[in-house]
Amino acid sequence: MTITLHHLRYSRSTRIIWLLEEMGADYELVQHDRNPETHRAQDDLAAIHPLGKAPVLVIDGKTVIESGAIIEFLVEKYGQGKFGPGPGEAGRGQYLQWLHMVEGSMAMPVILTLLSPRFGGFSDPMEAFLGGEVRKLLGYANDHMQGREFVVGDGFTGADINLTYVIEIAGAGRMLKRFPALADYLARMMDRPYYKKAIEIGGPVVSGAARSQD
Repeated sequence: MTITLHHLRYSRSTRIIWLLEEMGADYELVQHDRNPETHRAQDDLAAIHPLGKAPVLVIDGKTVIESGAIIEFLVEKYGQGKFGPGPGEAGRGQYLQWLHMVEGSMAMPVILTLLSPRFGGFSDPMEAFLGGEVRKLLGYANDHMQGREFVVGDGFTGADINLTYVIEIAGAGRMLKRFPALADYLARMMDRPYYKKAIEIGGPVVSGAARSQD
């Protein structure tokens, strides 16, 4: 088995580095940089997959994209019973909900809110819509994390990896002031040795230029 991960700096693919490190997997990492003017991936990543987005995972010559799909695939194929309940096991539905809700509902409004200053801000109706969505989604996650150490069950899963990415972006955008349970959860996840290893290998999740200033 040969695993190759194509990683774009300051992107979702940091999550897959983290999971592979937690698994102790043997993998090859190919790093890609963003265009300094457009901040988008350069042509070398588009040569790997036509969408030119990261992560791109290549296993024995077969390509898988999309963070949630990659996490689900790796956990089921190589997780050895760890990192998430399998089909038919207790907690499977809740695990899949949180694994995929992050990209399906949470990521876009949070990321757009973080990036809004880079584009000179959005119109007042758009800012109001995004603000409402962010408060609703982060509030839901904050309520869920009250009294919990992990997203589902009593152990670390792939859902924690997916959620941590978005919560870290929210933190970089100063969106966690009203959500202490999420702030505490983020601190715990970022203190995990393999999270730190992923950042050491692939660089930070959010660039300094993208972070909101006080």
